[in-house]
Amino acid sequence: MDIKAAIYDRKQYIDDALDRYLERKDGVPDKIYQGMRYSVFAGGKRLRPILAVGGCELCGGRIEDVLPVACAIELIHTYSLVHDDLPALDNDDYRRGKLTSHKVFGEALAILAGDALLNTAYEIMLETLDKGERYLRAVKLIARSAGVQGMIGGQVIDLEYENKETGLAILKEMHAKKTGALINASILSGALIGGCSQEEYGHLREFGSRLGLAFQIRDDILDVIGDEDVMGKKTGSDAANKKSTYVTVMGLGKSKEMVRILAGEAKGYLKPFAGRAEFFVQLTDYLVNREY
Repeated sequence: MDIKAAIYDRKQYIDDALDRYLERKDGVPDKIYQGMRYSVFAGGKRLRPILAVGGCELCGGRIEDVLPVACAIELIHTYSLVHDDLPALDNDDYRRGKLTSHKVFGEALAILAGDALLNTAYEIMLETLDKGERYLRAVKLIARSAGVQGMIGGQVIDLEYENKETGLAILKEMHAKKTGALINASILSGALIGGCSQEEYGHLREFGSRLGLAFQIRDDILDVIGDEDVMGKKTGSDAANKKSTYVTVMGLGKSKEMVRILAGEAKGYLKPFAGRAEFFVQLTDYLVNREY
């Protein structure tokens, strides 16, 4: 399998669907669509919807079955980035090599664009509920993972520990919620829609938790050693903001080793799927060795 080609094909499919979901509607101020579309189409990797598609296909579903939910997940992820970049939180000027939303549209519209992306995501997911129990379970999982038990809760922990030293346990909890929860929910929601068994769900849950953590540690590493031109944003922001990361707590060498171990463990949970899991196996290696 050519993993880059496989990612590209899925990304194109997702981008086309996102374009349709964000078509301008009569009676709505054009400025809000400008803000929403600016951030959604600013060059994202589409990792989370690609994981949802992968989970669905692995368990016997089709990309068409999961596409609405996959797009909703991407809108939730994008809203979180718009808000994270605001001066009250991370105060970033660039994301993916482009000015952040509040630098282009101002803070007020950036906040509203983020709100609109989140609300649109739930509108899209609610339209799937008449398709049955699988979709209801998937939407509940995504909502929980994006909320105070997941992404938002992790962001709060991040804020609480700014300018403070933190141990590995707190750091792991923060990242499991802030980054890992939605990554795992992407995989599992796709698997649910695809019709996974309880046993398959358990294996994929363990795979996703390790992949999410490995992904975040790689992010921490890239903030230290990454090339700003490749990443499209400033490196060293964690140190500048006095944030605890795996690199500051464990050191660069041990962080790299932990990524290697987590990737191996993640792929181990895919073994029961045999050849069906080849996309996820190769995607894991691709993500933990990425340069941006």
